[in-house]
Parts: sequence; C-alpha cells; structure tokens
Amino acid sequence: MKTIALIEKGSDGSFGVFTPDLESTIIGNGYTVSEAKADFENTFMEIISAYSESGEELPKELQDIEFEYRYDIASLFDYFDYINVSKFAKRAGVNASLLRQYKVGGTYISENQVQKIESALHSCGQELMSLNLIAR
Repeated sequence: MKTIALIEKGSDGSFGVFTPDLESTIIGNGYTVSEAKADFENTFMEIISAYSESGEELPKELQDIEFEYRYDIASLFDYFDYINVSKFAKRAGVNASLLRQYKVGGTYISENQVQKIESALHSCGQELMSLNLIAR
C-alpha cells in the first residue's frame, strides 16, 4: 500500500516527516531533510520490531507499505540542494527573491505558485529523463 509522508520545515528551522493518512503515528525529525527522513524510517522500523517482538499482528495499514514523500518548498530545496534557486525561479516564472523566501520557510505560498513550481520541476525531470550521455 502506498501512503503519503509529508516533509515540512518547522518554525524552529528543523524538518519533520509525518503520515497524515495513517491512524498509526509515524514521525521523524531532523536539522536537515535527510536526517528527518532517516529518523522517520528508523521510527517505522522500530514500530515493525515492536510488533514482531510482542507477537501482536501488524496493523493492516502498515503491512506492505510504501511511502511517497511530498515536500514543502523549504524542504524541497534543502533535500535537493543542488538546484540553483535563482535559475530555477526564472525557469518556473517565479520571482527569484520570492522563491528564496519560500526556501527559507514561513512565507505564505499560493496554490498557483505551488503549481508553477511543481510544473517546472516536472518539466526538468522529463528533460533529464530524456537525455543521453556519450563517453569520450
């Protein structure tokens, strides 16, 4: 079963991962998205181990689960830190200064802006998927 794991930057500057669609509580925290994801995955493994050690049956929602990570803008640019924010803003048609504010976190972002950014990300991904390298 595939479920969503949301990654968001908190007001304290750390990152958190949580699963809003599950009754079971699985969370992770860290100073970077990588740390938060590792903590989240560790928490999940600890839950699996606890059920196994106690002999209790694992809840159906946790059986054969696969996480689909979704990022807020701040966590996106933390995790994919090789993306140049200024150049990406131009490609996405978003003001570079505003995108840097989104990256820091705590700035309201409209659904329209989210769609522009997501569309540009998907376009970049498709472009990268279609390229071929040559060896020289």
